[in-house]
Amino acid sequence: MASSEGKSPVWRGMKGSIPLFIPAIPFAFVFGVVVAESGLPGFLGWSSAPIIFGGAAQITLLTLLGEGASVAAAVTAALIVGARHLLYSVTLAPRFQSQPRWFRWVGAYMLIDQVFALVSIEELDDPDEFRHFYLSAGLTFWFLWMSFTALGIAIGPIIPEGWQLAFAAPVLFISILAVSVDRWQKAAAALVAMIAMAALADLPNRLGILVAAILAMFVGILLERVRR
Repeated sequence: MASSEGKSPVWRGMKGSIPLFIPAIPFAFVFGVVVAESGLPGFLGWSSAPIIFGGAAQITLLTLLGEGASVAAAVTAALIVGARHLLYSVTLAPRFQSQPRWFRWVGAYMLIDQVFALVSIEELDDPDEFRHFYLSAGLTFWFLWMSFTALGIAIGPIIPEGWQLAFAAPVLFISILAVSVDRWQKAAAALVAMIAMAALADLPNRLGILVAAILAMFVGILLERVRR
């Protein structure tokens, strides 16, 4: 996706964020259900949102705590689920090196799946343009996620079970995949990740997610070298 001439990176970041957030709305309601089932007070459960700012890791943490797992086991599982962000940081490290020190801290906090997908497909060669786009996209997601997780905690527990909100996570990641895959090499890496996750689904502490991400990364690097 090339940058749009005449439009500021702030506007493009905000505009690009909205379509990717829509599939995250059911995920926010799932979060509300998880908080209610965990037995934690609503505000205490919601407070994990600004602290962690990662839906899958939050839900993993609160689900395991609600099921009686130890704090150490729940935190370990949440860290494993969030470990894919380490791969994101490796990819974006060269672009962060030319940024101010303060942005490296703030940017790391906002490095979620959707923001990574957006900056991966935008032409943001200028460091200032990259920073403005990144922050506008990240802040848009942050504000929407905080708002909708609060709404999810309020109405999530009264959502009928027949709605089957379990579809939320696959839909969310499929939407990110649809936006970010623009070459067959990326599609092949995504396919490897899906197959690996299905095959390794029974590994403890959601370890299969991390293994699948690493395998997909290596496949992507190999195919990119072949392409060049």
